Amino acid sequence: MDSHSDKNDIDVSVIIPVYNEGQAIYEGISEIEKVLSLSEQEFEIIAVDDGSQDDSRSEASRTGARVISHAYNIGNGAAVKTGIRAARGKIIVLIDGDRQHDPREILAMLELMEQYDMIVGARVPDSETAFSRNIGNRLYNWLASYVCNRKIEDLTSGFRAIKASIAKEFLHLLPNTFSYPTTITLALARSGYQFAYHPIKVVKRQGKSKIKLLRDGFRFLMIIFKVATLFSPLKIFIPTALSLFLLGFGYGLYKVVVLDAKYGPTSALIMTIAGLVFLIGLVSEQITQLRYGK
Repeated sequence: MDSHSDKNDIDVSVIIPVYNEGQAIYEGISEIEKVLSLSEQEFEIIAVDDGSQDDSRSEASRTGARVISHAYNIGNGAAVKTGIRAARGKIIVLIDGDRQHDPREILAMLELMEQYDMIVGARVPDSETAFSRNIGNRLYNWLASYVCNRKIEDLTSGFRAIKASIAKEFLHLLPNTFSYPTTITLALARSGYQFAYHPIKVVKRQGKSKIKLLRDGFRFLMIIFKVATLFSPLKIFIPTALSLFLLGFGYGLYKVVVLDAKYGPTSALIMTIAGLVFLIGLVSEQITQLRYGK
């Protein structure tokens, strides 16, 4: 679905990853099209069907949107990457297909894009989200804030606007799973790009949630640690090295003071390993500076 004309010079590409959203996708795309028609910008809407087993593809096609289909289910992140590759707009808007997000917020986010490289829709506290997910998001936000040295208000939000050139720059880093927002946020922060948050209220999703708390929660944590070691390795290596050093030193002190025994090689070995971990982190930080420093 292209707005107003058949021009190739498109301002905004809206990408919607879709997987078994047949109950919601038609009305969702129609609402987005109605909102964007109020603006003067040329836009396209791309629905990426990630191997749905219901009528998601036909329902999306019924709106006139541009529909791209995966032959089988690969993952939410994979659908997003497919959409980014196909996007023709200067700005990419990522929005879920379950109608949790209010399309009217897109216009406010696009206005902010005049000043920033990315705008993230940050869920406000009274959003209709599960309690367990809220607790998990707070943990992820705290860890990400530590890694980035700036406050991260909503690390896992799937509703965001980003310059297409930047999205494609980091495309190779994005995983095929739901954790792609985590990766792109940390990547932009480490590379010195500017991004901000726009408060949004989400409603209860239509249909069954695709995110499994334990499985995807562990994946989110692993993504944070992986990206941290890629972009800010000392944030991981220094605490690890310090913990090992204190463990070795404390164990040796305990043997000498409490057990009245010799200091022993075990403590020395642990403290030596701590030194090696620190040096590995130092080298990793230098490599990161050479590759990603701006």
